[in-house]
Amino acid sequence: MSDDAAWAGGPPGDGAPSSTILRIDGAEPAERPLRHIWNECVGAGRAHEALRADWQEHLREAVAVLGARYVRFHGVFHDDMFVYRTTNGGGFGPGEPLPEPVHTFSYVDKVFDAVLDAGARPFVELGFMPRELARDTETVFWWKAHGSPPADLDRWVELVTTTVRHWIDRYGVEEVRRWPFEVWNEPNLVPHFWTGTRTEYFELYGATARAIKAIDPGLQVGGPSTSVFVPDDRYRGETEDRTQEYATAAAEDVDALVWRPVWIEEFLDWCAAHDAPVDFVTTHLYPTDYAFGADGEGHAISRYADATPDDLVALHEVIAASPFPGAAIHITEWSTSPSSRDAMHDTVYAATYIARAYLRCAELADSISYWTFTDVFEEGGAGIGPFHGGFGLVNEQGIHKPTFHAMAMLARLEDRLLLSTPHGVLTRSGATGELAGLFLNYPEEMGRASVGSRDTYAATRPLADVGPARRIRHRVEGLRPGARFLVEVLDLEHGNVAETWHRLGSPLNLTREETARLRAEADALRREELTASPSGTLDLDVDLPAWAVMSVVEQHPALTRHGVSRRGS
Repeated sequence: MSDDAAWAGGPPGDGAPSSTILRIDGAEPAERPLRHIWNECVGAGRAHEALRADWQEHLREAVAVLGARYVRFHGVFHDDMFVYRTTNGGGFGPGEPLPEPVHTFSYVDKVFDAVLDAGARPFVELGFMPRELARDTETVFWWKAHGSPPADLDRWVELVTTTVRHWIDRYGVEEVRRWPFEVWNEPNLVPHFWTGTRTEYFELYGATARAIKAIDPGLQVGGPSTSVFVPDDRYRGETEDRTQEYATAAAEDVDALVWRPVWIEEFLDWCAAHDAPVDFVTTHLYPTDYAFGADGEGHAISRYADATPDDLVALHEVIAASPFPGAAIHITEWSTSPSSRDAMHDTVYAATYIARAYLRCAELADSISYWTFTDVFEEGGAGIGPFHGGFGLVNEQGIHKPTFHAMAMLARLEDRLLLSTPHGVLTRSGATGELAGLFLNYPEEMGRASVGSRDTYAATRPLADVGPARRIRHRVEGLRPGARFLVEVLDLEHGNVAETWHRLGSPLNLTREETARLRAEADALRREELTASPSGTLDLDVDLPAWAVMSVVEQHPALTRHGVSRRGS
């Protein structure tokens, strides 16, 4: 582009974008929308945890810095939320039975108020079963969730109806129409999350979905919230058949198998046959599996690095051929693994993996909810130590893990995609024309392999020897002359807080001084500033270390004059 060409950002102080087209690496970009599926929704453990001040603080940060718009969690109807009451509560003795069940929402109101006040909305998962309404009283998790069908389906429908009407009364129907209602969580995992059959779940879904639509047709409902994809027929029947897993457990190359979604086809066919509405489809896409062999032992399986985008392509095909081809797709749980004791979650390796996967999935779903935004998460009780492999983007003390920074870099991307390569993207704002990019080095030496899982942080460290560096080189022309760009790099030497903790001797209980040091180390990314030439050209030429993730963000003139970025970091 010639030196006298107009620039994309407009003159200083002018927020309106110019009509000038940028040139990237000598070519005019084929610009298209970029959907931010990574921050549409984030996950959390259970509703009762959301009553904690630190949970709420972590959520506010997830909204402000990561751009989280919705949050999903279990246990809205669990006993510790005290929604379904059949006695008046007895204290030292048994409670006095009530003539009819009573529904109370004081705890739920506190949680939903906190979510909305933080600037997010609930992605409502309806579950689990209150003990007094449960057919079966086996429980799962430290907090004893009841994964049971209702003893009385009419009472369940009454519970759902009363709850949704309460929310409409409290928040208004226009607000509640913006909340997705998901029926249950992972009902294929019998007897853990569900003690009934597949058909019993479908019947629960049908009754729930029809009840919600009867309140207001504009309310959105979906399911079946099933877990993972599988390459066998273990879930083809009414309950899991472990004999169908034996071949999977014994397979020498699991990536050669054909992996398919669980219950989605059957669910959509059943809903069509029984007049049950489906606005969206939900499932979970962990790139892992756990198959039982003929010896009765469980075998952990780690799939290839592109399992998630390939699974989404397969899911699109299933839905397109179904009676509900227009259903939205929400992946309501996703991470590197479904274990809350997987040391990989605390690492730079996981950060690079999730950034890569999200960029490759941007056009394949309406949302992919990272599981979870905080280590305040008690399925197995509180974590043991500050870096115990919890799901969270931040640990229990609120210290930022590398995955937090990767999500923050994704959040800084703009809404128009200009350049997409296997190693990163360049974007610009449709409103202001400002540029933002993200680049990464998921080492070529990994081949097709994903990062997998590890039991300890020490077991993740050999990945540091996988390399080498990758040169990221792009020329962008047509920028605002002198435009300034903040470059931030997360790598094994910067922001790798679990490594610092490891070198401190992996203390189980942190001192205040250790907490302060780790907090500072967690946020000590490598930062520098680049400036476009007087002709509006930016030459980006960086040797990116193995496992690094790099953000490049144009700084708004009104803010950079004072040395402040317009976005959080």
